[in-house]
This record gives sequence, C-alpha cells and structure tokens, in this order.
Amino acid sequence: MKAQPPRDPGPTNMTDAPHPTATFRRADDPDWHWLEQRDDPQVTAFLEAANAHSRAWLAPLDDLTERLYHGHLARRELAVHGLPTALDHFTVWSETAVDADHAVWWRHPNGEPERREPFFDLQRRAADHVFFEVGDMSLSPDERWMAWSEDTQGDEIFTLWLKRLPDGEPLALLEEIGPELCWAEDGATLLFTRYDATQRPESIWRLPLTLGDTPNADEPVLMLREDDPEFWLGLGKTRSREWLMLESASKDTSEIHLVPAAAPATAPTLFRPRERGVEYGVDHRPGHFYVLHNREAPHFCLDRVDEADPQGEPDRLIEHRQDTTLEGIDAFGWGLVASERDHQQAQVRLRVIELDADHALRRDEYLPLPETPCSLGLADAPHFDERRLRLREESFTLPVTWTELDLDSGERRRLKQQPVHGDLRPDQLTCERLWATSHDGERVPVSVVMRADLAGHPLPTLLYGYGAYGETLDPWFSVARLELLARGAAFAVAHVRGGGDRGEPWYLSGKLEHKANSFHDFLAARDALVEQGVSDGERIVAYGASAGGLLVGASLNLSPERFCAAVLDVPFVDVLRTMENPDLPLTTAEYSEWGDPREPAAHRRIRDYSPLDNLPERPWPPVFLQGSWHDTRVPYWEPAKLYARLSELAVGHGMDGRDHPTLLRTDLEAGHGGASGRFKGWHDNARQDAFILWALGLETREA
Repeated sequence: MKAQPPRDPGPTNMTDAPHPTATFRRADDPDWHWLEQRDDPQVTAFLEAANAHSRAWLAPLDDLTERLYHGHLARRELAVHGLPTALDHFTVWSETAVDADHAVWWRHPNGEPERREPFFDLQRRAADHVFFEVGDMSLSPDERWMAWSEDTQGDEIFTLWLKRLPDGEPLALLEEIGPELCWAEDGATLLFTRYDATQRPESIWRLPLTLGDTPNADEPVLMLREDDPEFWLGLGKTRSREWLMLESASKDTSEIHLVPAAAPATAPTLFRPRERGVEYGVDHRPGHFYVLHNREAPHFCLDRVDEADPQGEPDRLIEHRQDTTLEGIDAFGWGLVASERDHQQAQVRLRVIELDADHALRRDEYLPLPETPCSLGLADAPHFDERRLRLREESFTLPVTWTELDLDSGERRRLKQQPVHGDLRPDQLTCERLWATSHDGERVPVSVVMRADLAGHPLPTLLYGYGAYGETLDPWFSVARLELLARGAAFAVAHVRGGGDRGEPWYLSGKLEHKANSFHDFLAARDALVEQGVSDGERIVAYGASAGGLLVGASLNLSPERFCAAVLDVPFVDVLRTMENPDLPLTTAEYSEWGDPREPAAHRRIRDYSPLDNLPERPWPPVFLQGSWHDTRVPYWEPAKLYARLSELAVGHGMDGRDHPTLLRTDLEAGHGGASGRFKGWHDNARQDAFILWALGLETREA
C-alpha cells in the first residue's frame, strides 16, 4: 500500500489570524488585479494565507478525506498492467507498481514473451522532480530508439530526450519545445514544434539525427511557420505511414501540408488552402486521400480524391446529414472506420466501411453498442492491414473495457477490463438519460448515475458541466466517484450547448453570440433533475473545471440559490480581462471561441457573462476554488481574484465563514492538470470530495 502522501502544513485555528482578504486588501485596487504580478512577493504571501485559511476550515474534514482516499485505494487495482500491443518488431506495454506514481514500459520481441525487458522507467525519471509529465513518446520506425518530451515544472514547456533501447543513456537534445513529436520514416529525423512568446505552437521543425554508439543531432531545420496568431500547428502521420501531416488550425478553420514520410527534407506541399470557417482532415490509403470536411456541409462529409491529383474532382463517400455529425475517419488497408454522432440520442457510433481492391463497397455497418449511453472508440491500431480491431468501451456503469473484434469471423473477445474492488460493484449502479427543456425550448440531455437501490428517491446530487470547444462528455467510469455514490449521492452530467454531445450544431449553438445558451442549459438540467424526482433540490452541488468553471460561475451569477455549493477547479472566470490581453497564452487562439473583445459587439457579449464582471449582489453558496501556480491555460490569479471578491461579498452580507465558506487552494507545484503523480492526485480529489459530501449533507464537519 502506498504510504500517505506528504500533507499540507497543519491546520491553523481560524481565529488566529484575520481573513486573507482583510490583510491583503488594497484600497486602490478593489478588483484585486494586483494579484497578476507574479513576481510580487505579496502575491505568494496571499496565496499561502488563503491556503492556510482553507486548511483550517477543512481540518475537521481531514478524517473524512483520509477515509475517502484509502477507500479509493481499496477499490482500485493499484498494480496496473497495460494491454500489450504488438508493433512491427516488439510487443510493448506498461506496468505500474503498487506503490508507484508512474509506469515502467516493457517490451519483448514479437512471439517471444520470455524475453521481456524494461525499456523506459518513468518512475525513476520522476524521482528527482516534484512535478513530472511526459508530453509525447515516439518510437523510431525500427523500434530501436525512443524520443520523448518531458515537463518537470507544470508549465507545459518541454525538453526533448532521446535514448537507444532498451537501456541506452538518455540524451537531452533540445529545450523549450512543444509536447508533440513524430519520427519520419527514414528513421533518422524527428519532427517537433516550438512556441512563440504566448506559448502558441507556431513552428514545426525537423531534427536530423546521427544514430549510433554516440548519437548526436544536427541543427534543427524549419519546415513550417504559422504567422496568424489565431492558428496553432500540430503534427501527424497517416496510418499508412506514407505521409507526414503538418496541420495548422484555429477553432473553426484548418489547413494541412503534406511531406513524404520517407523523405522528410522534401518541401511541404499544401493539400488544400484554408478557407475561413472550413475545417478538414486527411487520411490516406495507397492511391487515394480521404478528406473529412465541412465545406457546404456543416455536419461534415467525406470525399475521396486521387493521390496523384488531390485537387481533382472528388468522389463523395459519405454525404452530409442533418441528424448526424461525422466526427472522424481512420483509414486501413481494407477500408475505413468512421466515428459518427447521432444528434437526437447524443450517442457516438462506429461504422465499418470495407472496400475491395477497386474501391467498391463490400461492407457498411455499425458496430453494436455495449449499452446506451456509452463511450466507444478505437483503441491502439498500429498496423495498416490489421483486420482485428481493438475497441475501447465504457459507461457510467461499465468499467473501461478493451474488446477485440475480428472483421472476418465477427467474433468479439474481451481483452481486458478495469478491475473494481470493494462493496459497491458496477452492477449495483444504474444510469439513465433525462431530457431538460431550456429557456428557448431546446432539449438538453442530462446523464445521471446512482446506486440502483436508491433509484426513485430524490438524492443529493453532484452536477457536472463543461460545454466548450465542441468537446464531448460521453459517459466515463470513475473509481473515485464510487466513494460519493456509496454514501448516497447521485452524479449527473449536463450536456450543455457549446459541447459536442449532440454533434456540430450543438457546439455552434453554444459559442460566440450563443454562449449564454450554455448557462441556461446548465440551470435547466438542474431543474429537470429536481422536477423528475432524481435530485433533492436543496442539495445540489455544481462542479466545473477550466472552461467548465466559466459555465458554473456564470450559472451561479444568474441563480446562486439553485445550488447548495460549488467546486470550481482551475476556473476560467476572468474572461473579459483575459481576452483583452493578447500576450497571454491561448488568448488569440480563443477569439473564434469567445470572440475578439476589440470588436464592440463581442466586448459587450463577453462582459455580460464573464463571471468576475457579473458577481451578483447576493452571495454565492459555499464554494471551493482550486488553482495552480504554473498553469499557463488559466492563470492562478483567476481563481484567486474570484476568491477575494466572493469573500468580500460574503463579509458584506454578514455571512459566517464557518457555515458559508469561500475557500481557495492553490497548488504551488503544479500546472493546469493538477498533480502529476497519481497518489497526490487521488488525495487532492479526496479532499475535494470531502467538501462535496459536507455540502450535500452526507457528512458532518465537527470542529
């Protein structure tokens, strides 16, 4: 069993010191903008004081936190053995020891399991760092070398490393690069990205290598630079391994350059010039490119073009449909796997399209779903001609399951399922899909999971929301969540507009001038849970992280009385001020998501919903805010300013800080994703869940 992770310094009696906002208030800055001055020692002093204040309030819940943490460990298989994947020469997998935070990667020659050997020990590499995260790992085509990018601070700035497998000495090649890596098929060239001053991946480089007893690298060579500050660059390779893809994309427009994978020094060729508002992706089978795009097809369609004449007349393979979004295409030697999303059911489907040597259709069918709603996707599929697909399936009641489907026989074989231990089994849970009616009559899907024996009774409920960037919240299984469910809580997800849960139209109707729909959808989801007898209206906690913090924050401003508490994790809440500063990371790339505040209409829109600019006269319910010092996506000062402003608002209304707390915890050693080690991450989650259970009235806080 893993020993208890290092704990924060002991609690301080809440009466020992004045509230941090009283100590650090500056009369000339009522909005607390001075907290943006990272180099001001008063900033870290304020954050440490806020951490001490939160520790003191949470101290009576420490015993509950420990019970939740150890209960989580007891339910989880701590020794994790990854699913082996056969590459061209070696079969590779990861193993995480019972007491380890990070994995060790192993391999053996294909068909010779007795020759297993470790080749990459992440636990050892992390040993000397408080924070450690690998951005990307990439094996050379001959599987003799491995390159990886490594972040040891949490600011998402990476160092490029190289080693000969299995036990060569790691060699640091470059610093201050982006996370993405890709080997060219010549086996002697690495592709990587570099940032501009705002941490935007603005250039792609190739690094020629001399690989031998003493490997070394030549000077990097620029392949592509993107000057438009709204666009980011990314790397890819077709599954056929014949083409490198250099992609430039904003939130609503994309453009791809191609380079022969075996000849990376070749000048990139523009596949199709960008058109504002047109997104496209490319995959390849010998003789043809497959182009997924939304030109005159807002829900996307699929064209096939001749490899020798990609600008020629396309053949339409999958037409545009009003009720389905075509989300992705994976090309294989035998055909295609399409990922589609049904708008009405908010459900992803996988479609197998088999083509013969003349590209005539031989098969077109949807794969069965294990249950609905659920998540379904392709797992690792490194071989272009592989006819046994690996599928990854999960739901709120189905632990992550890997299944192999034989396309020839139709046989399905379970390869692995996430083990779950303890007194609450997955088959003792029940999940249902509700539909809420929003302010404009739109139907909003709401997913909820609970103990089956409690179904039919209004339950204390944790309501989760995101709703941004077209990201989907397909059902996912969580071992940590079992600690809440076992104690009688329900867990619900509001699939609000701005996400991709009902396809591309759902995303478009919750961004830019339509962003307010997301907030109304979240409140409608809350009300539907109460009206349909699922949730106790007096005991609903709202949860949002990152852009989900914007969703929850704006919803609380509209109707704080609808929730008994809220948790906001690295929340994006100072939207207007952030979007007015193009020197911050992400800002310019976000113009097509939130709007460019230099435009008066966009400025008014953002101002009217930005949580920090619209705090109501009446206080929010109890709230637990979490930030990270090294976060480059949502700077630490956004939750810190919200903490200060909400605390002052509560004091102005005579709110008792014991029964109606505003708490802030800033991790001074992590970035946007929180702790990098799994045990510290689980412990942080247990602390958060202790607050939630207190707020839901399922646990008491004894001083």
